[in-house]
Amino acid sequence: MKKNLLFVWLLLMTVNFSFAQAPAIEWAKCYGGTKDDYAEAIKQTNDGGYIVAGSSKSNDGDVTGNHGNWDYWVVKLDGAGIIQWQKSLGGTGDDEAYSIQQTTDGGYIVAGMSTSNNGDVSNNHGNYDCWIVKLNAAGTIQWQKSLGGPDNDKGYSIQQTTEGGYVVAGSATSNGGDVTGVHGNGDFWIIKLDTAGVIQWQKSLGGTKADGAYCIQQTSDGGYIVVGSTGSNDIDVVGSHCFPILDGPFADYWVVKLNNIGTIQWQKPLGSVSWDYGLSIQETNEGGFVVAGFTHESSGDVTGVHGLNDYWIVKLNSNGGIIWKQCFGGTADEEATSIVATLDKGYAIAGYSGSNDSEVVGHHGAKYSYDFWILKLSTDPTGIEELPTNTLTISPNPVSDILNITLPQTTTSATTLTLADAMGRLINSYSFPAG
Repeated sequence: MKKNLLFVWLLLMTVNFSFAQAPAIEWAKCYGGTKDDYAEAIKQTNDGGYIVAGSSKSNDGDVTGNHGNWDYWVVKLDGAGIIQWQKSLGGTGDDEAYSIQQTTDGGYIVAGMSTSNNGDVSNNHGNYDCWIVKLNAAGTIQWQKSLGGPDNDKGYSIQQTTEGGYVVAGSATSNGGDVTGVHGNGDFWIIKLDTAGVIQWQKSLGGTKADGAYCIQQTSDGGYIVVGSTGSNDIDVVGSHCFPILDGPFADYWVVKLNNIGTIQWQKPLGSVSWDYGLSIQETNEGGFVVAGFTHESSGDVTGVHGLNDYWIVKLNSNGGIIWKQCFGGTADEEATSIVATLDKGYAIAGYSGSNDSEVVGHHGAKYSYDFWILKLSTDPTGIEELPTNTLTISPNPVSDILNITLPQTTTSATTLTLADAMGRLINSYSFPAG
């Protein structure tokens, strides 16, 4: 039979299932030179270290080999955050890396955008192109591709897929060249590539306002999960928090679950009444998702902003419900651009910071200039089996003396249920083993 829990109080109360607490910071480090350096992507590598990609104008401090203006800057770290090697990639235009992943051959695949058509870059279509670079294990270029049309087309996320090809997410304003089907003032642009970087299919998703996809991941069912930001509330987008009269910058995180042919299964806007940009998403071991980006204001779904913009990290269940959420930063700007689940069941987060206070230390330049800012978070205590939402019932709510809770008949791991009153005070908790 199902498990029934009975709690008895004499005090009238409203049941409130509060959010879980986020993992703590294990270490945090700044990297860069005296000019601006933006970390945009981080992944844990097979040796337990990390590979980080972003863009840099510096040619001093930690940075060498800059080609001119912005370059892709790729940094290999060990498990404690110490630099092992670094590479500057690009041409004399602006080249900005937004995503990196270690590939099955031990090398790396990098995605971003470029206006260059010299140096390391060739075949630019016009304005910004999505620029894809395949590196070997030492950071040497094996091949590179420029993808796009005559307007601005950008690659924000890349992942190697199970058959050895790649899937890319970004934004497109072109309606020509490699891009078709844009709805309005920029769309999510999803591209499937083969192992050599040749396009297999591409999709434009969005509404009539500005929409941009910042992260994509292949899911365990063979489909894809995509996160980005939207100013739309029509066509593919429903339920947005943003003000419909504005074209930007007011926007929400927009998390979209796709099947393996690109059809939307569910979508979830998250954020405040100000601007909130979701830039990275990672599927967790128990089938949920963790999202990283930045927020400006404590309102709506957001609490605890330190200064101007903060890193905003959100843990979701498999249906898009919030499990926990946390802001990190100092009194200047911080923008989280990438999150990865680590082998110890924690998280590593990459982004950039202009602060040198609160949670940010070791900044290389003046305040409001930017360094790579990397956070390592401890083990996530919520990384356990989820209870299906349709198998838990609560009655009555509000409750005056007796609360009945019905839980599933069996679970594969130990579970703890915690109840708090409307003020957040602990009322009771009940733990039961698997089975």
